[in-house]
Amino acid sequence: MSQDARYDEEQSTLRRARVLGFDYFDTYKTTKQLFKSILSIDEMYRDKIVPLMSSDSNILFGITTITSQNTLKNIKARFLDQRVSFAIISDTGYRDYMKLYDPPKQVVYQDITIKNDTQKDSINEISKILSQVNSTDMLAYLVSQAHRLNASDIHVETETDNEVQIRFRIDGVLHLIAKMTFDKYRILVSAIASAANISTASINPQQGHIAQKVLMADQTKVDVNVRVETVVTVNGMDIVMRLFNMYQDMYNLDKLGLSSDERRVVDGIIAKPSGLVLIVGPTGSGKTTTLYSMLNSLNNEQRKIITIEDPVEYQFHGISQISVISDPSGKNDNFSSQLRAVLRLDPDIIMIGEIRDEDTARTALQAALTGHLVLATFHAASASAALTRLSSIIGKNPLFISAIRLIMAQRLVRKLDDNTKESYHPTLEEIEILNRLIKTLPSNIEKPVISHDTILYRAKPTDDNPYGYKGQIAIREQYLMTDKIKQVVTNNSQLSVISTEQIETAASESNIISMLADATLKILAGETTIEEVSRVLDY
Repeated sequence: MSQDARYDEEQSTLRRARVLGFDYFDTYKTTKQLFKSILSIDEMYRDKIVPLMSSDSNILFGITTITSQNTLKNIKARFLDQRVSFAIISDTGYRDYMKLYDPPKQVVYQDITIKNDTQKDSINEISKILSQVNSTDMLAYLVSQAHRLNASDIHVETETDNEVQIRFRIDGVLHLIAKMTFDKYRILVSAIASAANISTASINPQQGHIAQKVLMADQTKVDVNVRVETVVTVNGMDIVMRLFNMYQDMYNLDKLGLSSDERRVVDGIIAKPSGLVLIVGPTGSGKTTTLYSMLNSLNNEQRKIITIEDPVEYQFHGISQISVISDPSGKNDNFSSQLRAVLRLDPDIIMIGEIRDEDTARTALQAALTGHLVLATFHAASASAALTRLSSIIGKNPLFISAIRLIMAQRLVRKLDDNTKESYHPTLEEIEILNRLIKTLPSNIEKPVISHDTILYRAKPTDDNPYGYKGQIAIREQYLMTDKIKQVVTNNSQLSVISTEQIETAASESNIISMLADATLKILAGETTIEEVSRVLDY
């Protein structure tokens, strides 16, 4: 509470005391003394009364405007050997005294651990911590622990048994962290809604953003910077908070894990002054990180770069960034109108957070044809699926097709911990799977024969790393618009029936490594496992 607000409260209490015919006691400017033997803690809470001063012959009690007359009579009858008097104190003054008489128990914020054998104990302990702290500290604690564990998301999910579970997504996999009661959940939701400027009463999906610095009760400073997504389920409002990484040096092409061939393709494409580059994949596949890394490498004083995002996840120096407010129903989308406005500002490079509709796709392709380098994300299962969807939008138009420079599809899989992974020989089932996967390699790559003598690697859980994985790596496919791919797209007489299989065949004939082939190479290199690839890709 500010000094002005506290002064106003004390003045209001003074006026109330005069109206009620009581003395007034200013607790704000008084050095507080405690007299713990006079009343019990329960009595002080129940009767809204605290001892302020005491001597052998006098006792002064502080009361509030809701302390009952019956309480005053009982107190006088109880202390007949002393002169008892009463003075009204402010509500804040009463609470300040009670914090001294009954100090809140200090909460020890334990680090959250992810372990198979003791996970239940950890869940109970973290649940207990969350039940003891206020809503602001609760949110800050969860965010700080999510950062410590390198989690990408915090999920708050309502359950049917009047409980709410909290899960962290770590390296693409969800882990149960804690459970809380609905009463505590409502307090947390109210705090999140207030900070993110969303409504707790809305039945529609909502988006918000929280950016604030919190000083927790244990004096820990936490930067809370999250994107908030909500949806109403049959049990209540579920919330997902996506954590933002606020370090610009993280958005670097050198840190994307690109192979030398992949990096050569990316560098060659983004060095061109025009064309469309699409990054393809589902939510959580690292599209934004890849896009930002490209953007960061292109950012200099000679180029004008403008982005259109929903929302702006990271602010770059030297780049004009536009935050688009989209209609959750999907009926009205501002991307296309903002893109047309941006083109009038003479940019060199345009980044579109996501191409969602036909109008935006056509405008982006037109921009790519008229001297702009356009970077964008696109939701599709693969590069071939993205190209199929684009073909249905633009029709049989060789000019538009020539504007597409690169379609990069990607997924994230967990990476084996190099310090703990162990070698082994594959089973018969794994030999069969790998030999089938190897057939997806293009003709210019030597195809090894998998046998019982082949050495593979698998995760080895340890006390420090209970899952045996550490971080994530991307598996990718990079579709350049080769002559064979252009021929499939532009020469088909019935564009509506162009299939992903036709495009994938043309890509394979052009020696383009598919996402599945890239995953196979990473399995054989001991970077990930068959189980991880199976979890992420359908094969």
